[in-house]
Parts: sequence; structure tokens; C-alpha cells
Amino acid sequence: MTHINVLDPGASPLDYYGFELRRLREAAGLTQKQLGDILNYTGSLVGQIETARKIPTPEFSERADAALGSDGLLSRLVDLVLRSQLPAWFQQVAELEARAIEMCTFHTHLMHGLLQTKAYARAVLGALDRTNLDDRTAVRLARQRIFDKAEPLVLWAVISEAALYQEMGDRDTMRGQLAQLLSFEDNPRLNIQILPFTAGAHAGLQGSFDIFRFASDPTIVYTEGYGTGHPTANPDTVKDCALRYDHLRAAALSLKDSAELIRRVMEDRYGEQVA
Repeated sequence: MTHINVLDPGASPLDYYGFELRRLREAAGLTQKQLGDILNYTGSLVGQIETARKIPTPEFSERADAALGSDGLLSRLVDLVLRSQLPAWFQQVAELEARAIEMCTFHTHLMHGLLQTKAYARAVLGALDRTNLDDRTAVRLARQRIFDKAEPLVLWAVISEAALYQEMGDRDTMRGQLAQLLSFEDNPRLNIQILPFTAGAHAGLQGSFDIFRFASDPTIVYTEGYGTGHPTANPDTVKDCALRYDHLRAAALSLKDSAELIRRVMEDRYGEQVA
């Protein structure tokens, strides 16, 4: 167990956050319990975060900043903390998501992490491993904070129709997930297209992939295997995947027709059942 008196702020972003939280709390003359009462959390949770045994959430950080008058310090740190908790091989991808001005993604069997609801993310992450599931889910959802930026990236997501039917969690989970997709319908920066079964053979048969475009850096293509990620800026690969993506978008339903299909599947497959 980490002891608060020997917590090294340079050991990790999580340790640094805990060190700063303790410093700010003590400067305010508050005990852990007193701060917890103010924030509507337990003093035990405050202590666990201070000793780097619990991952802070954005909500906790915003409340703590307000209570401790820390000018948004903890809210700025929490993004770094959460990103550091991602699997090592995926941390670079989260950085690409945060820096990109445009992202094009194709998925064959599930929703992209940036589009997932909490319940859907829990179902996906807990499929084989349920340890620390709450923290791992929070870390995944924190990636979606990139959409809160003053000028967030433009996301194009082509999703196979199969993903609408691949039931992650229960019916309520899927209904909530499809409702989330529909909530983006009027957002020009979040564009969802469904690749229907009727498309037949298509340009994405080799699997899912992402394309990241930046204001000045070279475009990067990202593919994923079991426990590994493969980003590349190889011009030939980028050119090939960009062409594949253009063909996928052309084969997919329009934004309007995609929303209609999502709505129909949500009601017909995951709607209220009459006994």
C-alpha cells in the first residue's frame, strides 16, 4: 500500500494528481472527511485518490477545483491521469484522437470507443475481464472529452450493420447505445453512416481501421490486433486506406437513411416487448 508521506509526485500522473490534491486540501485547512463532505464524496475516497489507489473522475476534479480554488488545476490534470491509465499500447492512439482535426473510422462488429455509452463500454470491457471495471470504463469514456473542446475534431464513422445487432450487454444497453448514435443526428461534427448488409463485398473486408488527419502533421492510419496497435504514416498505406474509406462511405447509407435504419433496429429489435 502506498503511504501518503512517501508518495512520489514524479512516479506517474496518478501520483502527481494525488500529491497536488493533498497539497491543496492541506493548504485549505481541511481534513479528508471535511473535503469529502463538501464534494459529496466520502473522506475515504479522497484518501484513496490522494494515495494514488483510486482514479479520479472529471466530475470529482471539477468539484475539487471549485472547493479548493485551484483555478482548474485538477481538471487539467485529470485528462493526463486518465490517458495514462489506458493500456500502454493504446495511449498513443488517445493522443492521436486528442490532436486530430478529423478522424475517419470503420468498425465491423462494435461501436467505436468515442461513441460508446457507459453501459455499452462496461459490456465490452467486461467480456473477459471484470477486474477494476468501473475504473476502466471511466478511463474509456474520458476519451470522449475531446468533443468538449472549443473546436472538436470532425468524426466520420462508418459502422457495419452487424454492429447494430451484435448485442453487447442486454436489450436496454443496446437501446441506449443506438439512442446515443441518434443523438448525434444534427451534429455536423459527428457523422454516422451504416454499411448495410446489402452492400455485399466491400472495401473494408480486411477489418476495422482509423484514419487521423492533423492540421500540419502527416496523416496516420491505425489498425489493431489482440493487445497491440499499429499506427503508421507510410504514404502508400495511408493512400490505400483513404481510398478504401472513400469506397466505404460511398457504399454506406446516407446520414439520413442511416439514422432511419438505426431507429428501426432500436424499436424492432430492442424496443419494449409485449408479453
